[in-house]
Amino acid sequence: MLDSAMKIKDQLISWRRDFHMHPELGFEETRTAGIVAEALKEMGIGVETEVGKTGVVGHLGEGPPVVGIRADMDALPLQEANDVPYASQNPGVMHACGHDAHTAILLGVARILSEMPDRPPGEIRFLFQPSEEDWDEELKSGSTRMIEDGALEGLDAVIALHVDDSIPTGQIEINDGNASAAVDSFHATIIGQGGHGAYPHETVDPTFILAQVINAIHGIRARRIKPIDSAVISIGAIHAGHTSNVIPDSVEMMGTIRSFETEVREQLSEELEKAFALSRAFGGNYTLTIEKGFPSMYNDPDVVELICQTASEMLGEDKVTPSEAEMGAEDFSYMSQLAPGAMFWLGVNIDDTPRPAHSPTFDINEDALPIGTALLAEVACRLLISPPRVA
Repeated sequence: MLDSAMKIKDQLISWRRDFHMHPELGFEETRTAGIVAEALKEMGIGVETEVGKTGVVGHLGEGPPVVGIRADMDALPLQEANDVPYASQNPGVMHACGHDAHTAILLGVARILSEMPDRPPGEIRFLFQPSEEDWDEELKSGSTRMIEDGALEGLDAVIALHVDDSIPTGQIEINDGNASAAVDSFHATIIGQGGHGAYPHETVDPTFILAQVINAIHGIRARRIKPIDSAVISIGAIHAGHTSNVIPDSVEMMGTIRSFETEVREQLSEELEKAFALSRAFGGNYTLTIEKGFPSMYNDPDVVELICQTASEMLGEDKVTPSEAEMGAEDFSYMSQLAPGAMFWLGVNIDDTPRPAHSPTFDINEDALPIGTALLAEVACRLLISPPRVA
């Protein structure tokens, strides 16, 4: 597989650079989806378009078993700072999370497997997903929309990768169990009674109440959650007032909530409600809205074991290392809830200069493209031969 992937390295780079130069935001990936669909058709692969709004699904072979491979296609609202020939040509939009590489890699997998004369029997389903980074007006991401359109029906397993600048090129990282956190967001308003800044006693100062609420919020993790459980509540925005000598009527606050376990996720929401209820003890009031986001991504142990074995044989045992569960979120989690699945992290580090994801300088070592292609292709074939056990 690695030899086959190396033979199409130039094509992988060409695809990736084209997508990088023409990034599209979530649910706007019409150009990207068009190129993907046309390429799959040229390979003789059955194609469905407009799946999950702007997604593409390719069908190769007939199942069962059915193995899905997912790649996300959307970019981020960032202005690229890289001085490279393939820099984004769309002002304010950039592939700063590697989805251009994911899409190119999955096209490479499709090409290799479509030309493979002894491919194991069964179906490979190529899931080119829109909008992993954002939600639509109903707060649904691309993964959810594709599932609603039936893209994952009948899957026996589903796999994916994500590039990672912090990992040396030629290596992968993976862990079983919870791999990324569930994410929820909150928006709250602390309601007081404003007035002249010189006469605070005649007001119900929402900024004073805010101080008490913030202490209570920061105490949730420290004093209300079991110490061995992972949890985060971070305040990302606070807005109050417009001038120096007026106490405002209200304070608005937004933040994020992260967790792994369902029980902890629910407890965090309950404790957050209690923290804001302190407003009433100080004569104010509050409103609180908690929006549920992605669930925690779970990597099936059997699928992880197969990925590790495959990568060790292909790259060497020293190139496969365990990863730590992350508090970041991934909407691949919806897919791995429906079928045994796993995502691994593909090293794409270029040099000693940090190029973190979601930054204007993010970039990848394109030598990693055939490695990711070969791994996904080989793991998919092995899953066809030996689908994971369902508990």
